[in-house]
Amino acid sequence: MPVITPFDPWKSKLCTCPFKYSFSPYIGCFHGCLYCYASSYIPRFSEVRVKKDIIKKLNREIFKIGQNKYVTIANSNDPYQPIEEKLKLTREALKIFSSHDFKIMIVTKSNLVVRDLDILKKSKAAVSITITTLDENKAKRLEPNAPSPEKRLEAIKILSRNGIPVIVRIDPIIPLINDIEIDNLVRNVVESGARHIVSSTYKVKLDNWGRMKKEFPKEMNRLKDLYFKWGEKINGYYYLPQEYRYKLMKRVFDKAREFNATFAVCREGFVELNSGKTCDGSHLIQSI
Repeated sequence: MPVITPFDPWKSKLCTCPFKYSFSPYIGCFHGCLYCYASSYIPRFSEVRVKKDIIKKLNREIFKIGQNKYVTIANSNDPYQPIEEKLKLTREALKIFSSHDFKIMIVTKSNLVVRDLDILKKSKAAVSITITTLDENKAKRLEPNAPSPEKRLEAIKILSRNGIPVIVRIDPIIPLINDIEIDNLVRNVVESGARHIVSSTYKVKLDNWGRMKKEFPKEMNRLKDLYFKWGEKINGYYYLPQEYRYKLMKRVFDKAREFNATFAVCREGFVELNSGKTCDGSHLIQSI
């Protein structure tokens, strides 16, 4: 099986990303985010495993793809989860992609990414950091093993000060859980150095719904009809009703514009709200 693969193998009609490749040294993720969708299609997702001979395979495959392509690291898990601190496989991969003049987008919840500033500063790179809440207690419930929001904000500041473009994913927005924080989230991430914001609403798969309901029973009971009775089912996911989703995304858009950041939705369909040249923020890589 190839280790460098095209992004979005399902060809979602709602995905507006530019063509890009996807890479991760690991299978599974340690963060334990309740809302995670990848656990619905990757077996034993909470068990982190290293892909066999990953660096050797990357070195071999990259010559077949060529120079100056675009890759995200990573999409279905975090390339900077705790195991990376010791193994440094993401760091080795960064060196390889950089040496082949790839445009690189790091997608992470971890402040460990700042360890690799020396490589990022010499590469065509940007970093996308996910922050769903600034409430430390809520973060521990939603993302029990991920670095704290405070550490992620500090990482944004460090990256930005060092000239690395930063995108922040306020994703997902979950009614009754973190939607009340939209204004504060946008203000804090932009003041910390984020230049582009990506957002989407919580999309239900039955396994993540079970985890959310166990941790937030009152809130999920109130949301049940919104998703399963009045919402939409798109590509196997249960979505909130379209009007409800639009109002949430418009709130993020308005606040991003107020703070002079560009904005895009992720797999929501409201492309009229996208104010950046690309939805994922990859246009910022060109400005290095």
